[in-house]
Amino acid sequence: MNYLINKLEKLVVNFLLVLIKVYKIFVSPYLGQNCRYHPTCSSYAQESLKIHGLKKGLLLSLKRISKCHPLGGSGVDFVPEKEDPKS
Repeated sequence: MNYLINKLEKLVVNFLLVLIKVYKIFVSPYLGQNCRYHPTCSSYAQESLKIHGLKKGLLLSLKRISKCHPLGGSGVDFVPEKEDPKS
């Protein structure tokens, strides 16, 4: 059962990564450089999904996107490293 759940999670992550790539190629160029953070929110989402997987990666991505507005922050905001489960 865990095998199927892991495969399904990877499938959803890959689907989201494709959607983000499509957004970056076809939509983002028409919106201009509006991102207040480095890396951009779409790059942050890609990296967080790759590093942390579906649940935590999606949560980090949504948290970052929710901060991206004129009253939110700005600057450098990298994806946190994956925590070592042994510590």
